[in-house]
Amino acid sequence: MEWTECPLIETVPGKMNGQPVIKGTRIRPETIVENFEGGSNIEEVHENYPHLPVDTIRGIIQFHHSHQLTP
Repeated sequence: MEWTECPLIETVPGKMNGQPVIKGTRIRPETIVENFEGGSNIEEVHENYPHLPVDTIRGIIQFHHSHQLTP
């Protein structure tokens, strides 16, 4: 997954070893996607990460689904 195209994501040298993270956080977008795909709904993901706006969570999930590689 190429997260650099997502406007909600940043890559900062020295922050999380330069891995993509949600802007202003140290949370990897994969963490949000894994929570959602693991069975948590948007509200439950938000409960786990209350400092992330619901719109950001939705945006991460939508970006992931719209940019998956299809076989």
